[in-house]
Amino acid sequence: EVQLVESGGGLVQPGGSLRLSCAASGFTFRYYVMAWGRQAPGKELEWVAKITKDGGVKTYADSVKGRFTISRDNAKKTVVLQMNNLKPEDTAVYYCNFGSRWGRGTQVTVSS
Repeated sequence: EVQLVESGGGLVQPGGSLRLSCAASGFTFRYYVMAWGRQAPGKELEWVAKITKDGGVKTYADSVKGRFTISRDNAKKTVVLQMNNLKPEDTAVYYCNFGSRWGRGTQVTVSS
């Protein structure tokens, strides 16, 4: 069974940091581009960051460039999103993705 399990969300003040992790199982992780997306209240799901199969190329949405970093460990089958300098507009449910598959998400709330 394919599983993507996100963790690491929570409540943080503006300017703070969070580290999201996605544990993958049930498929050959190293064969796939992995990504993070997010959905804010009342808004559509949007792509945040992607990383190629070997981790060599990383791309980011303009809204998070310079603040978020995506990484992966193919041996551990995990993909991480390090989020720094968080802003209230980063508040959303964050989802791990490959292909058409999504995890259940983890809530990130940025508020003072």
